[in-house]
Amino acid sequence: MNEREITLTEILTAREERVAIQNQLLEAFRVPVISFTMNIAGPVKVTACSHRAFLWGMEQLRLGFVQNRMPVQKEHSRSLPTGDEGYFAIDAPAEAVKALCVEIEECNPMGRLFDIDVIGTDGRKLERGAERSCIVCGKPGRDCASRRLHSVKELQARTAALLRAGLWAADQSKLGTLATKALLEEVAVTPKPGLVDRRNSGAHRDMDFFTFQASAAALSSYWRDCAGMGRSDPDRIVDSQNPPVPPAETFSKLRPFGKRAEREMLAATGGVNTHKGAIFTLGVLCGAAGRLWTDENGFPTAEGILDEAAAMTRQTLERELPAAHWNTAGEQLYRQYGTRGIRGEVADGLPAVREIALPVFRDLLGRGLDRNHAAAVTLLHLIANVEDTNLLHRGGPEGAAWARQAAAALLADSGEQTDGTADKHRLSLHPEIPALEQIAALDRQFIERNLSPGGCADLLAVTLFLDSLGGKNALQGGA
Repeated sequence: MNEREITLTEILTAREERVAIQNQLLEAFRVPVISFTMNIAGPVKVTACSHRAFLWGMEQLRLGFVQNRMPVQKEHSRSLPTGDEGYFAIDAPAEAVKALCVEIEECNPMGRLFDIDVIGTDGRKLERGAERSCIVCGKPGRDCASRRLHSVKELQARTAALLRAGLWAADQSKLGTLATKALLEEVAVTPKPGLVDRRNSGAHRDMDFFTFQASAAALSSYWRDCAGMGRSDPDRIVDSQNPPVPPAETFSKLRPFGKRAEREMLAATGGVNTHKGAIFTLGVLCGAAGRLWTDENGFPTAEGILDEAAAMTRQTLERELPAAHWNTAGEQLYRQYGTRGIRGEVADGLPAVREIALPVFRDLLGRGLDRNHAAAVTLLHLIANVEDTNLLHRGGPEGAAWARQAAAALLADSGEQTDGTADKHRLSLHPEIPALEQIAALDRQFIERNLSPGGCADLLAVTLFLDSLGGKNALQGGA
């Protein structure tokens, strides 16, 4: 973002151009017109934060038009050094349009910085009714502005705080939604060998599709809590005297939240463990995303989140696993076979997701597969390449090896290539892929052998989550 100070002449010129654009839209469409700008104090009118807030406001307006069945005749926007500008010609009563705009201005902290004017077909601007308060002291805003009661520095500081709070609230909510969506998508993917899906309960007798839905709903607030813990103490000045919070410390603070989430899961499912692995994995990723969030850029790339998750957990894992008391199935498998399970996968930066699942899934989507089919095939790649402790627990080394080989064989027969090991993989560019009927046949074999790749299911949920996050901030592009 190219930030620079502007002159009074530029401000006046931009104001004249805005009026001209409004008049052109009124004349062309004969409907009310919206002019949306940002109230940014000081000589710099566009920053990375103000632009992100503007994009969020534009999307809120679009969604409001759909919600209220207000047809958009024309949309136009431009970004100038004098500020971001958005215009809509709306085929709806001006008073109803104004009421919607006021509602949007008041529903988020940064909405106080929105200036959404509605111009009626007679060319007059509609008034909003109640006067807006001053962003610094809360008193009537016009009085403070006319008497210049607050310095530019005070206004800029308050503006920055409103933007930071508003952007974080929107991003945190979006992150929580995407994590819950990933769990709902994962269980909905059908067919999945040995796993609960829309068709059957796989190799499970104590849970079904509705059990997973109840569990996902119970965990919806947990993801936001994890992100908030990662971003704890956001106003803390980081310098030589106050170094940043160490990654391992954030992980330590997350663990009680994870324990609480497990209890909430068990309460929702009647004591059935549906998402224990996902609580750990996605919880760490949400905490990592919170640690790396900035108001200028939002959340980092998937690679950045995976790297931070590894930094958060590696030290603790290396210390705790050798001294474990073998109370859990994962700890017993580590003692018996040396496998570190999902904790080791996260501590290594989730290479199965980074190097296998995400590239495969995105490639399949690029080939034109729908999300369900692409996810089902991606799961096969995970089963063929990952040492899944759930498979090891249920079927021992022989059962786990059979599952890997069966998934690899199905991929090979369909044109996809994998060597069936946990260390290497190759994604063929061959257009043929396993049909859903073929995967369903493999599902029946898994059920007969009582095998369930639950660890791979968690990794698929992570893949769906990171793909939805898209490596972009949650507000970019109107997401």
